[in-house]
Amino acid sequence: MENLEINRQVFEGVYAGKRVLVTGNTGFKGSWLTLWLLELGAKVFGLSNTVPGSPCMFNELNIDHKINHYWADIRDAVKVREIVREVQPDFVFHLAAQALVSVSYEYPLDTISTNVLGTANVLEALRLENPDCTAVIITSDKCYDNVEWVWGYKETDTLGGKDIYSGSKGAAEIVFKSYYNSFFKGEDCRVRLVTARAGNVIGGGDWALDRIIPDCIRSWSKGKPVEIRSPKATRPWQHVLEPLSGYLTLGQKLSKDKSLNGQSFNFGPQSENSHTVVELISAIGKIFGQPQGQEPFTITDNIPFHEAGLLKLNCDKTLFHLHWISTLQYEELIHFTADWYHNWNSKEVNMYDFTLEQLRSYQEKAAERKQIWIQG
Repeated sequence: MENLEINRQVFEGVYAGKRVLVTGNTGFKGSWLTLWLLELGAKVFGLSNTVPGSPCMFNELNIDHKINHYWADIRDAVKVREIVREVQPDFVFHLAAQALVSVSYEYPLDTISTNVLGTANVLEALRLENPDCTAVIITSDKCYDNVEWVWGYKETDTLGGKDIYSGSKGAAEIVFKSYYNSFFKGEDCRVRLVTARAGNVIGGGDWALDRIIPDCIRSWSKGKPVEIRSPKATRPWQHVLEPLSGYLTLGQKLSKDKSLNGQSFNFGPQSENSHTVVELISAIGKIFGQPQGQEPFTITDNIPFHEAGLLKLNCDKTLFHLHWISTLQYEELIHFTADWYHNWNSKEVNMYDFTLEQLRSYQEKAAERKQIWIQG
């Protein structure tokens, strides 16, 4: 199936020609989402106060030349409202966040103000401007109070967290619920909004500190083994395009079905994608090229913050309402991730073209597996 044929069907073409505001568009997920929306024919507007570091996918792919970008702090309520008023978005995807557990221990107030007040500022801007708009507010799987049971958390389970990051995401969900019930339930409100929860996301272009794959690539690129803290920790790993396909499906459905307004949805992989940290990095290392003649990792007993041993989501509600399930098998997400970093490390590949090629390959696999969002 040719790409143009796919793009006419994907998400029923709902994003083509639409004005889409992506907050946090310079981050890992935000860069991939921006690229996908451009591929779908959307007019993309970005809101971010900085790039997350160097290297970063946003700069590597020169995304800033392809969109309308606003440099602004999500905590600046006046500026956020001005941007919403000027853009008059048809869709909003709110991803702007302080996204690292480790950083939340060092900068707890910044984490809380960004993740909680930042979310409130987006909701307040939508309330005051009242555009005809569909908004997907992305939080995290860590919004749940994780008691490390073996079954997945449902959207109705208790929110909370043992660390500041988790608490800030749980609080953002509570703020969302309060705003929805106070301002967005009425028939005269033109704003429709939901929250989306996902985690354990990997993929090319992630350079964040204290995340397992970026840590591996940084170490292996220097010919050194990576230090890991919790080798037996088990996660249901998913490629970044999996939750993004879910967020885009959610935006598509909500734009046409107001009965979903105010709800929350989990996005996670199928259970066979659950593997330990050691299994994951061993598989990635075989493709990327780990240090020769030595182990790919060493285990450190320096664990400066609490890490969950197990955290997974129950996605039954998402399957029932959106008919969404993940696309990639475990071996495929390993190859997608390792191949991206291998090509980046070679310095011989146009990474914008290669990233777009991966996106199109993902769509082709979704079409082969008859995923509902690709069929229209």
